[in-house]
Amino acid sequence: MTHSRNPFCSVPLALALCLLLAVPALAQLPEGFCYVADAVPGVALDVRYCTNHNFVGEPVDGYEAPRVILTVQAARALAGVQQALARFGLGLKVFDGYRPQRAVDHFVRWAADLDDTRMKAEFYPDVDKANLFRDGYIAAKSGHSRGSTVDLTIIGLTTGEALDMGTPFDFFGPASWPDSPAMPAQVRANRALLQGVMVSHGFRPLPEEWWHFTLEDEPFPGTYFDFPVR
Repeated sequence: MTHSRNPFCSVPLALALCLLLAVPALAQLPEGFCYVADAVPGVALDVRYCTNHNFVGEPVDGYEAPRVILTVQAARALAGVQQALARFGLGLKVFDGYRPQRAVDHFVRWAADLDDTRMKAEFYPDVDKANLFRDGYIAAKSGHSRGSTVDLTIIGLTTGEALDMGTPFDFFGPASWPDSPAMPAQVRANRALLQGVMVSHGFRPLPEEWWHFTLEDEPFPGTYFDFPVR
């Protein structure tokens, strides 16, 4: 007796499972969120919290992949910033966006460990680690966890080199204030350019950090999320 062969039966079960699981990572995000790389054409990413190159000195809890997530509204506004800068041969490099609450908890634990000062020379040379809570550098909650706050800088599109902003991203101290009088004129001009283009596209700056901006009309102003970045 001749049996017709079902071609689908020749596909190994393991392969079939892989195909079923190969759903785009975007589908795993909560409703209202997206990946910045998908929403902002040409954007550069430098996700420090997924590496050892950050003020903690190790990968931060909740950062499982070098990706940046934002609310759809914030990402849409950021795409407008990127488009505006591109007319001048400039673009954006993003360090961080949505930040899981577990990452903020990691920062709090690190700040309480006064013996761990391995990254002091680069990120907080003039700040006593014992005063990080008092001075507001570390807190139990972060606006980043609401999904509409972004840390970023400006780069040249052809070179990929960042404009001189005077301090590294995440530098703790008055030198990071956007209008710090201690900075040379060119640095102040670069910071003013970043502030101006972000504000004109609906973002609110932070007086203590030149790199930090929050969407004025953020969609989740009272919600702090904790899903991982992956």
